[in-house]
Amino acid sequence: MQELKTKSLRNIEEKMADLDRNSLRYQILENVKNFKTSWIELGRAFYSVWKDKLYKDWGYASFDIYTLRETGLKKQTALKLLRSYYFLEKEEPQYLRPDYVESSSAANIPGYEAIDVLRLAKNKKGLDTDDYGKIKKEIFEDGKDVLAVKKDLTALIRQRQELDPQEAYQKRRLATVKRFLGTLKSLKQEAELSKLLPAPLIKETADLIRKLESELR
Repeated sequence: MQELKTKSLRNIEEKMADLDRNSLRYQILENVKNFKTSWIELGRAFYSVWKDKLYKDWGYASFDIYTLRETGLKKQTALKLLRSYYFLEKEEPQYLRPDYVESSSAANIPGYEAIDVLRLAKNKKGLDTDDYGKIKKEIFEDGKDVLAVKKDLTALIRQRQELDPQEAYQKRRLATVKRFLGTLKSLKQEAELSKLLPAPLIKETADLIRKLESELR
């Protein structure tokens, strides 16, 4: 994860100076300052803000505007934090327990990007519980770099696709029909506008287009 720029940190500290130190709004800004080590707390706080629409009480029209203008985090980063925290809360709550976070074995808690990869693995069609367990082990036990985990996940998905030749064939067939259909529609339109083909042939082309479209339903 990247640290916030000095100017952004200065802006955050200026905002914090005018807030109650015990308020959730203050705590969020403090978590942003310590982004590298407290993303879980930041994700938890963002979840509360998003769920209860607290950003409206603070004068912001949307969650995206709030995170960008007040914390300096872009929409993609804020949403990934939100999704990663919610995923842990829903699917792997044991990793949110204080005893885990404070233990020596959790000195290198996985970053939110690694958790987002785990979330994708959990929701990926074609991967089973053993596949998910493998990715989970790499993240929480092996401390594998997020780029390496992404690479392994991609290879695993490709491997599972290769193990199901019928499904792979159907995907290739569907992609081919879509490309052929798109090309045929363009050629038909060009032929109609330029009147290069007789009407009966254009009609036959239209019939073929309808048949191909039925293959996609």
